[in-house]
Amino acid sequence: MRTNNVNIKPTTIESSQAVATSEEKDKRIFSTLSRNRLLFPIVGLFTILCFLSISAIVLYIIPESYQVIILWQSILVIVGLGLTFHTVQRIRQQLLTPLNGLREWSKRIRSGDLDSHITIPARGEFASLIQDINSLTDELHSLTDEMDTRVQSQTEHIADKSRSLEILYDIATSLSSAQNLDGLLEQFLDALMTLVDARAASVRLLDSQNMTRLVASRGFNDEVKEQEKLVNVDRCLCGKITLHGGIGIQKGIDACNQFLSCSIINTDCKEMLVIPLQYQERILGVYNIFLDRPSRELGKDIRDLLNSIGKHLGLAIEKTRLDQNARRLAIMEERNMIANELHDSLAQSLVSMRLQTKMMGETLYKKDIRHAQNEVRRLNTAIDDAHKSLRELLSNFRSKMDERGLVYAVNDLLYTFKQETGINTYIHCNDSKEHSGLSPAQEFQVYRIIQESLVNIKKHSDACNVRVLINRLPKDGCNVLIEDDGQGIEEIETNAEPGEHIGLSVMKERADAIDGELQIESEPGEGTRVLLHVPASSHIQ
Repeated sequence: MRTNNVNIKPTTIESSQAVATSEEKDKRIFSTLSRNRLLFPIVGLFTILCFLSISAIVLYIIPESYQVIILWQSILVIVGLGLTFHTVQRIRQQLLTPLNGLREWSKRIRSGDLDSHITIPARGEFASLIQDINSLTDELHSLTDEMDTRVQSQTEHIADKSRSLEILYDIATSLSSAQNLDGLLEQFLDALMTLVDARAASVRLLDSQNMTRLVASRGFNDEVKEQEKLVNVDRCLCGKITLHGGIGIQKGIDACNQFLSCSIINTDCKEMLVIPLQYQERILGVYNIFLDRPSRELGKDIRDLLNSIGKHLGLAIEKTRLDQNARRLAIMEERNMIANELHDSLAQSLVSMRLQTKMMGETLYKKDIRHAQNEVRRLNTAIDDAHKSLRELLSNFRSKMDERGLVYAVNDLLYTFKQETGINTYIHCNDSKEHSGLSPAQEFQVYRIIQESLVNIKKHSDACNVRVLINRLPKDGCNVLIEDDGQGIEEIETNAEPGEHIGLSVMKERADAIDGELQIESEPGEGTRVLLHVPASSHIQ
């Protein structure tokens, strides 16, 4: 019994599943036929053709049924013609018309009309397809509008950036072309007012007494300039920005006018901007812009741009100040050097002439004419020596170092020395002539030391040969040797008082100016060696 139950149960399930599958298949077929109304007339035409074929066979087999068959065939032909007409109408409505709509739609899309839609037919297989195509068209149109919006936004952003770069370029050009601080600020204000369409502008610098000084302005009358010439930092927004940084925005100019006897500018002003002039972390002052429209209309990146302009101007102001200090120090150093060289080169001759004048006075007092004449001759010789020393000194200061570098300049110097004295000269450099390993300032001082050494050799050594060796070291600067085979020096004191050992103290000062080490080695009859070591240029502050 258990075995029979087991066998029957799956059979029942399988049969029920088969029935369900068959019903579902029939439902799908019916659903397909009901959705596609074009199938009904086609099936009908196929059925009529089948009946006509059967009736022809029957007529062939049973000729007596001729009238009935003819009537039946006539009815079937009429019905077939109706179904054919119906089929043609269905094909035109459900196939040809939607295809024409798709063709027209594709033409409009290709021409750029992304908002184009296809008319949805009342029924047919194309209805859902065309509805989906219209939905895709709407999405495409939406995406295109969004893309256009983004492209326009990016285009405006790029245009703003380009304008900002143009402004920075114009400002940088005007700052770099200025020769002094006044010219720099004037060119800056002119360029700034043109680029941002400002009604007025000014620049104030912070001094050591916590006051802001008006150093340049545009759009202010003389009375305002006089009253705004010096202002305490605690008075207004300008001082606050000078102390704490950031960008200050002030609506109108009433807050400024309350400290003045007249309006700060003669035109209406919607906004005043205060931007710091910054060099590294230090604020040097501020610049002001008076606008007849809100600053937000200048672009969303205007604050970054104005901050960048303030840093550029701060850098230019600091550079101008440092350049002026450097020129001032250079002038002072050159004056000190000229004073030292004039003192040292003429001191001995002047002291000698002073003693000879004193001795000549004593001789004349004794009425010793012969000795007086000798003193006059020695005095003339001393005057000639002093005049010659002065001319050589002036010639040294007028001569310029060769722009190609130290070795070229020393070559020319030795050639001239040989032409004037007849002394044989030799030079050797262990590196290329274009690179001595020294900075321009170091090369100049080394050149002067070699020049002074040659002057001493010419005056005192009675040498026949002079050798100059320039030895560039890989990482530690340069060594210079000036050597002669003359009579030498009995006693060397590079730190002697002015007037003693002419030129040696000057050479020592020049070596100290570049952190160099100077040594002079000499023995009577054995010539003189001047040794100079100059550190690498990066060591010199």
